[in-house]
Amino acid sequence: MIEMKDLRKDFTVRVKTGRLRRAKRTVSAVDGVNLTIEPGEMVGYIGPNGAGKSTTLKMLTGILTPSGGMVSVCGLEPVPQRTRLALQIGVVFGQRSQLWWDLPLHESFQLLRHIYRVPAADHAARLRRCRSLLDLDDFLDTPVRQLSLGQRMRGELTAALLHGPRVLFLDEPTIGLDVVSKQAVRSFLAELGEGGTVTLVLTTHDLADIERLCRRLVVIDHGQVVHDGTIEALHARYGSRRSLVVDLDAPLAPGFELPGASVTAVEADGHRVTFALDTVSAGAAVAALVGAASVRDLSVVEPDIEDVVARLYAGPVRDAP
Repeated sequence: MIEMKDLRKDFTVRVKTGRLRRAKRTVSAVDGVNLTIEPGEMVGYIGPNGAGKSTTLKMLTGILTPSGGMVSVCGLEPVPQRTRLALQIGVVFGQRSQLWWDLPLHESFQLLRHIYRVPAADHAARLRRCRSLLDLDDFLDTPVRQLSLGQRMRGELTAALLHGPRVLFLDEPTIGLDVVSKQAVRSFLAELGEGGTVTLVLTTHDLADIERLCRRLVVIDHGQVVHDGTIEALHARYGSRRSLVVDLDAPLAPGFELPGASVTAVEADGHRVTFALDTVSAGAAVAALVGAASVRDLSVVEPDIEDVVARLYAGPVRDAP
């Protein structure tokens, strides 16, 4: 569905070299990205500010012309075949609207039906589904300028899907939303992805979106792909660890060691101990603890993906075992 080979985008900037002099310098926002995305995949595309995420999306949608390499979306070249591509893709940019500011929401939807030349029956069926899943009925007659941010984002998602795109590009779709609106958007996108009819590419700084929606994670830094795989593979590659939190009837004996784990915290006068599971499985660790101490309660805490990504940006990669 999407293919990139040695994709590049260079920008020329002027830098100060003296009190009155400026020199031109070439900056590579995207620097040789190779990526293939299959139909129906849900892919999280993340990275720090300035990593090249939005530049990549703009090349995939035909907004920017690549400086080098090859890019194909739905079998089309985005820039020379941009008009044909627009019928095959949907785009939601969190900071930009495709709705008409002064019109009621339902009139924006009708205008988009005519722009994309969508048959009335198909348009009505898709709108009916979105109205149900995104709870649009209460504000369909409200002008867009009067909608809350969460309501407008639900309208943006609907507008991007009414023409039946094969690929949906989402750039920060939950930025600024409250907890309830975020949950509504995530649930809708999860159900959309489970159908397998739409390929979804999501860029975001909210890593909870990635964990909730995407089976595959691509991390870009300084214009290059530094990770392409599952979230679990990211945890393994960058050394994140699960934790075992144990509540005890009595503190552990002095010098107690749990093979394959290390103590990271001791609380409540020794009655609560947190172990980082370095090389041991949770089951083996629990079995060893139960045999050596009186355990009142325990829980296994999964590593936080934000910590993993922060570690990725901060230091060199550790090869996965």
